Amino acid sequence: MTITLAPAALRTRITRILAAAGSAQAEAEQVAANLVLANLSGHDSHGVGMVPRYVDAIAEGGLQPNTSVKVDLDAGAMLALDGQRGYGQVVGVQAMELGIARARQQGSCILSLAHAHHLGRIGHFAEMATAQGLVSMHFVNVLSRPVVAPWGGGDGRFGTNPCCIGVPLAGAEPFILDFATSRVAQGKMRVAHNKGERVPAGYLIDERGAPTDDPGVVVVPQRNGLFGALMTFGEHKGYGMAVACELLGGALTGSGTWHREADTARPVFNGMLTVLIDPAKLGTQQSFAEEAKAFIDWLRQSPPGAGFDAVQIAGEPERSARMARERDGIALDDATWSEIEAAGARVGVAIA
Repeated sequence: MTITLAPAALRTRITRILAAAGSAQAEAEQVAANLVLANLSGHDSHGVGMVPRYVDAIAEGGLQPNTSVKVDLDAGAMLALDGQRGYGQVVGVQAMELGIARARQQGSCILSLAHAHHLGRIGHFAEMATAQGLVSMHFVNVLSRPVVAPWGGGDGRFGTNPCCIGVPLAGAEPFILDFATSRVAQGKMRVAHNKGERVPAGYLIDERGAPTDDPGVVVVPQRNGLFGALMTFGEHKGYGMAVACELLGGALTGSGTWHREADTARPVFNGMLTVLIDPAKLGTQQSFAEEAKAFIDWLRQSPPGAGFDAVQIAGEPERSARMARERDGIALDDATWSEIEAAGARVGVAIA
């Protein structure tokens, strides 16, 4: 069973919960809008289903509402920032606004963001950059219970460590590549578990290191309180990218890496290394626009393969999902909605 809500109605309900949990009204509205946008984009794993965990993280003291980003270093085209455990949907936007302004001024900016609470859908930040005509690259690590196994390993040792690249395209919607380095996002396993679904082979191993199609192995404790783990995409290649995200997003930014036993803490912390480039100042803007268009047009001329209607580029599925869900509403499974209702009840808000 599912419940379907109009985006505006869902934003209102989530805003009420976040405000009751301690956020100022403006912050509650900003975080709620970001979460609902993730749902609209087809990424329910990063949408309103995160609210119960946020409420728990605030109660534990890990997530700090009403916190702004702090500048630790300003070296012109290089910025080092600290999210101070604030909402990633807020401090991440603040960091990007600083980096975008600097890249437009200097031509480029290398931006590090440490100690942000869950940044959510990283593609949101790439969309901010491409809207200003900038290329952006993001490498992110995750400090939470390790849910992804190394290539050749049998248990979780790191997080889903996303990588994202945004490229503006002249006269067209941007290229937004946004992916977890695991075969699938952890939140998608939560959604599948809540729906009682199984997942394809090759996504998961159980608490014994054996292949499984049960998403619950990474959502709820198994035998002896142990969890299973997600696999990386692309075998050893995705594993290498995951390690790169940990080293760049975690170690280089000063946010920290995961190298301890798992715990049950609810906060999720991210470090992010971002590179921003202004093609207008690189001196290749005209050829960049022409060559990028020519290549995308060349891709689209490929005849559709079996099971496909047309060739797409990264970012198009999300834009299509937004149009459909704005029209038809956002559907949430009963388990997810019940968890959100319970989170509201914990802070004294009834949203039924």
